[in-house]
Amino acid sequence: MFKKRILFFLCLLVLTNCTNKQPLKLSKNNYSNEINKDFTGNLAYKTTSFVEKYWRVVGNNGFNKSIYKIAEELENAGYVLEKNATERDILTYRIEKRPLIKPTWESVDATVTINKEKEPLLQHTTNRNMIALNSYSTPKEGITAEVVYIKDLKNISNINIKGKIVFAETSPYRIFKAAIIEGKAAGIMTYNNPDYLQPEKNTTSIQFRSIPLDTVNKPWTIALSYAAKEQLKKSIAKGKTILNVKIETNIYPSEELTIIADIKGSEKPKERLVFSAHVQEPGANDNATGVGVALEMACLTSKYIQERRYQPKRTLTFLWGDEIVSTRRYVQEDSIRAKDIKWGISLDMVGEDTEKTGGTFLIEKMPDPSAIWTRGNDKHTEWGGSKMSLEQMKPHYLNDFLIDKFKEQGKKFNWIVNTNPFEGGSDHVPFLRENIPSVLFWHFTDQFYHTDNDRIDKVSKSTLKNVGTTALIAAYTLLNADENTAKSILKDLEKSAINRLNEELKQSTIALSKGDSLSTQIKIITAWKDWYLKSFETTSDMVSDKKLINTEIKNSKKKIDSISLSIIKVLNKKDPF
Repeated sequence: MFKKRILFFLCLLVLTNCTNKQPLKLSKNNYSNEINKDFTGNLAYKTTSFVEKYWRVVGNNGFNKSIYKIAEELENAGYVLEKNATERDILTYRIEKRPLIKPTWESVDATVTINKEKEPLLQHTTNRNMIALNSYSTPKEGITAEVVYIKDLKNISNINIKGKIVFAETSPYRIFKAAIIEGKAAGIMTYNNPDYLQPEKNTTSIQFRSIPLDTVNKPWTIALSYAAKEQLKKSIAKGKTILNVKIETNIYPSEELTIIADIKGSEKPKERLVFSAHVQEPGANDNATGVGVALEMACLTSKYIQERRYQPKRTLTFLWGDEIVSTRRYVQEDSIRAKDIKWGISLDMVGEDTEKTGGTFLIEKMPDPSAIWTRGNDKHTEWGGSKMSLEQMKPHYLNDFLIDKFKEQGKKFNWIVNTNPFEGGSDHVPFLRENIPSVLFWHFTDQFYHTDNDRIDKVSKSTLKNVGTTALIAAYTLLNADENTAKSILKDLEKSAINRLNEELKQSTIALSKGDSLSTQIKIITAWKDWYLKSFETTSDMVSDKKLINTEIKNSKKKIDSISLSIIKVLNKKDPF
């Protein structure tokens, strides 16, 4: 009897262990725990490291190698090339190819020597952004010519620059026509690193620049670092300065590649969430990190599906291509597909080691009243944004839903998450222009933004993990959203609306004390109220029958209407006039 009991408990122990080894099925209750455990950031970091080696312009060698690297990893993860797929294949991908209208470009090598000194002023091996995009090669021996410093651009037409190298502290585009087309200069040297790059600290950084493609004059431009600019100015101050400039670039016909991976939804396959990550640009954080995070998200989702742990009801799409161009085409070329894109998210500069780069992780919101009245905790970045109008607002639950998810991750892992009002400039813009809810995930300020010091050492694996993990948690929640999800999001949205209105009451009170008009404060409160009332209505897009959530929407509206009226009454009492 004793032996039988021992045998029974041993069998039970084995059975329990086997059961424990079975991976948990994913649900809204365990998305956070399971994805945080499984999203390591390793593939994202490995991919970032691969992609950042190349100076990527659409169609060039580095861009195309990056696209085919993504395809290789997708196939390893179980994705099937779309043209070979059957109806039963859930995981598919395709590479779209289109001829480029203009040739592509890539830098190969360059050196700039000043007055025949042994040490070059600049060299490509340490400053790979020194050659402006669309520059042509010089003869192999280089071009040797006197450099002319143009302090006032208005005077350039009065100076003989023919056959000389023009040096100016401005954008090469501003001086291109006067120097190359009209002045017949041999070439251009420019410096104009913005202050947020802290150029006097990061003296070797060069922010990449471009010039028009000119097949007739075949011009070239060298962008300078702060250190090189200062050295060149000192030499000119002493007297006549001669430069030898050697440049090697490749300019050639090519094709545009875009890669798209789909994870087909089981119940509503036409409805979809799209993550877009652009491949072009020469940096690590911008935007090899977006490429890497999207790839690990796609591969981990494949793993879950093959293990039968997760099945999206709606389709999840990942797109890698040319910034704005590829995303714009995706939402415009197929009107039937576009009308069923429910959410679009741009992954851009999402892996920063902020101790090195500065700034924080940011969610750039869809246009809301903070893009009109930017005050309190709402702040534009140094990248900047133009003031918007009420007609440009995009009320939707997506803003606050994503902010809540990322703040929750930030609290759990001591990770700083902030927001900024809408500014534009990345892959979220094409979605918004087609009235598709969309936000941008990014970092700013970044003291290495668009410079040749934006390399892999500025990337943080933990940031890659935090962004990728939270993006998947949010995506899985939306993809399988139902009536209960909609009600839960509506409840959270109501809390956000109350918090916002109370904050605006605080800001309006301060504004009134400084003499601002009561009518403006009422307009701001009303704008936020209206934005949230319309946002409440958008939660119905998660349910098959709007009647299922109408009562909850009406109740939330009633509550916010009442609170906003109370706030306006308070402001009337506070108005000193």
